Amino acid sequence: MLWTLLIFIGCFMPAKEIPKVDVPLIDKWVHLVLFGGFAFLWLCARPVINFKSLIGLFLISVALGSFIELMQGLLTFLGRSMELMDAVADSIGGLLGIGLFCLCAYFANKKTM
Repeated sequence: MLWTLLIFIGCFMPAKEIPKVDVPLIDKWVHLVLFGGFAFLWLCARPVINFKSLIGLFLISVALGSFIELMQGLLTFLGRSMELMDAVADSIGGLLGIGLFCLCAYFANKKTM
């Protein structure tokens, strides 16, 4: 839950408080890592994982990323903007987090066999 709170704090921070970094597409990488961590950590917190829960968490990642982008567009006083590619990066990050979790679970189960 703390990671999810970190996402909200970071994404609703006023633009003037965000340090300028001269790295190409850094904002997309940040979204990718934030939502990859979101999906991975929520899966780690669940005792039972099945295909339905993986799809559900991916859809939650997409919905949360889209909601945040929509709110950034509506809350103009933050100096932020709504960017479709940020929502795409959030979704890809969620998918990568799920994939990483599945990979880790596969290797963890393989060692116990």
